[in-house]
Amino acid sequence: MKPPIARRVRFPLVVLCLLALSGGAAMAVESHTVLVLYSNGRLVPGNVEVEAGLRSAIESSAERPVHFFNEFLDNPDFVGDRYERTMTRYLRDKYTDRPPAIVVAVARDSLDFVLRHRDDLFPGVPVVHAAVFTTFPTPLPALPLDVVGVPVGYEITGSLEQALRWHPGTERLVFVTGSTPRDLNWEALFRAKATGLGPKVKAEFLAGLPIDELSKRLGELDEHSLVFTAGFYQSGDQQRFTPRDAAELIAQASAVPVYGTFSTFLGTGVVGGVMPRFDAMGRQAGDIVNALLDGTSPAALELPERTRNTLSVDQRQTRRWGIADADIPSDAIVEFRQPTFWEAYRRTAVVGGTVILLQAGLIAALMVEHRRRLKAEMTLVQRGSELAHASRLAIAGELTASIAHEINQPLAAILANTEAAELMIKSGRQKPDDIGNILADIRRDDLRASDVIARLRSLLARQVVARHPIELNEAVAQGCAMLDAEARRRSIDLVVRAGPSPLQILGDPIQIQQVLINLVLNAMDAVGDLPEDRRKIVVSTVRHADHVTVSVSDRGHGIEATHLPRLFDSFFSTKRSGMGLGLSISRSIVDAHAGRLRVDSWPGKGTVFHMDVPLLGPNGTAPKEYRWT
Repeated sequence: MKPPIARRVRFPLVVLCLLALSGGAAMAVESHTVLVLYSNGRLVPGNVEVEAGLRSAIESSAERPVHFFNEFLDNPDFVGDRYERTMTRYLRDKYTDRPPAIVVAVARDSLDFVLRHRDDLFPGVPVVHAAVFTTFPTPLPALPLDVVGVPVGYEITGSLEQALRWHPGTERLVFVTGSTPRDLNWEALFRAKATGLGPKVKAEFLAGLPIDELSKRLGELDEHSLVFTAGFYQSGDQQRFTPRDAAELIAQASAVPVYGTFSTFLGTGVVGGVMPRFDAMGRQAGDIVNALLDGTSPAALELPERTRNTLSVDQRQTRRWGIADADIPSDAIVEFRQPTFWEAYRRTAVVGGTVILLQAGLIAALMVEHRRRLKAEMTLVQRGSELAHASRLAIAGELTASIAHEINQPLAAILANTEAAELMIKSGRQKPDDIGNILADIRRDDLRASDVIARLRSLLARQVVARHPIELNEAVAQGCAMLDAEARRRSIDLVVRAGPSPLQILGDPIQIQQVLINLVLNAMDAVGDLPEDRRKIVVSTVRHADHVTVSVSDRGHGIEATHLPRLFDSFFSTKRSGMGLGLSISRSIVDAHAGRLRVDSWPGKGTVFHMDVPLLGPNGTAPKEYRWT
C-alpha cells in the first residue's frame, strides 16, 4: 500500500528547507572585496612593498573573509582623458558583480583618478589612500569625509641637511631628474628646496639628459660634490626606467655619494636619506581598512597627520664613503648592516676560543712535561755517563795486575840499562856507541810505559762524550792492545783480524773501546778454565754495504737459551760475582751510536758478540737512527 501523498511530499520539503537554511547561513557571511588601485606598474618596488604591508595588516578570517584585487594605471606610460575613460569603463564593468567594499588608492595619481571618476566607478564606497604626497605635484584639495588615509611628507630638506653634516666639505649639490611630466615636477620641487641650502653650497640640475651624457657628467664630479635624486621614469634619450632602476644607474655612474627620496633606493648604491617606508605606508592603510570593515565610520578614525619619516641608510655605502658608524643617529634604520665579527661568528668564536684555550693549556702542559722529560733525559744521560765511567774504573781494577806488569816490564828494563851504563862508566871502558844503544833502549822502554799510562788515563778519565769521525780498525787495535798483557797473564790467545780500511764511523773512540774491552773480558772469563787449545779469542771487523760489524768470538761454555732474552738487562748476570751492568752499559753505548749489539751462542761450543755500527756516508755524515733488518 503506498503512503498518502501528503507523507510522500513532506520529506522532500524538509530537505529543501534544510538546504535553504544552510544556504542562507552561508550567504550570511559576507565576503568583502578590497580593490587596490596602483598609480603605476605592477613591478615598481614601492608598489611591491606597499602590497606586502597591506597584506600583512589586513585581517581575513572565516567570519570576515577579505579578497584582494589589484589594478594598475601604469602611469606615466598611459595618461590622458581617453585612457582614463577606458580605465573607468573597464573597472566599472569588471566589478559590477563584485563591487568593492573599500578602494585603496596607492600614490597621488591613483587617488586623483578615483576622485575624478568616483561617481562613475563606485559611488559611496569608502576610499583609503596610501603613499600620497599631499603637496606634490600640487596641493591636495579637501577630501570627502569617506576618503581617508595618512598623508606622506618627503623630508627633502632633512635628507640634504644630514648629507651635508656627513660631508662638510661639500660645495656643489647635483640634483638628477628625468624628462616625463612627473620628473619635471620633481625638478621643480628640488629647485624650491635648493634655495635654502645657503651660500656655501651651489645647486646644479641635471634634468632630462641622455644616459651617456648623464653618466659622463656624474663620473666627472669631484670630491666636493654630492648627488640627490628621486630617480626618473624617462631619460633624455627616451629610455624608460623605474625610479629604483634609475637610482641604481646614477649610483653606479657617480664618483661621489648619492642620496635619494625613497626607501626602495636602499641596496642600489644610494647612501640613504630621511624618508618614509613603503611597507609602513601599506600597514597603516591596512589598519584603516580593518577598522572600516569592522564598522568604524571614516569620520571616527583618529589618524596621524602624516607618515613617520626616518633616516634610513645602507651601511655598505656609509662605510664606503667614510661615514663612521658612531656618526649615524641611534634612531636611524640601518639596512645591509655588516655584522661585527662577534655578531657574525659568536658561536664559532666561543667554540674556537675554547678550543684554543684548551689547546694552549694542553701545549703548556706538554711543554712543561717536555721540559721535565728533557731534564730527566739529561739526568739519565749524565747518570749513564757516570755509570759508564764507573764501569771503566771497574775494568781498570780488573786489569790492575796486567797493567802493573805492562808498566813493570819497561821500568825493569830501564833500571837494568841504567845499571849497565853505570858499570861501564865506573870501569872506564865506556864506548860512545854502547852508551848510545843503552840510552835508546831506555827511551824506548820509557815511551812504552808512557803509552800504557796514556791508554789507562784515556780509559779512566771523566770526559764529555764527543762523537766525530774515527777509524774503527784503529780504535779496535788500541783497545786490544790494552788487553794484551791480561791475555798473556791468563794464557789466552787474543787474535785481531782487521777488515780492509778505511772503516770510518761517527763515534767516541773511548766508548767504542770500552764496549770492546768489556766483551773481550767476558770472553776471557768464558774460556779461562778450559784447556789451552780452547783458550782463544778472535776480534774481527767486517765491512758491509753501509755498516761495519765488530765480532768477539770465543770457544767457551756458551750461554743457555733461557738466559739470552735477559742477557742485556740491567743487574742480570750469568757470573757468580757479576753485577750485571757491563752488557747493559755496552748496549746503551752502541744504541747511542745508532748501532746494535747482538749475540749468537751455542751451549758447550762458544759465543759470538756482534757490534754493528753505521758507516759514514759519502758526505761524511751518519744517520741518527738506522733501520736494522
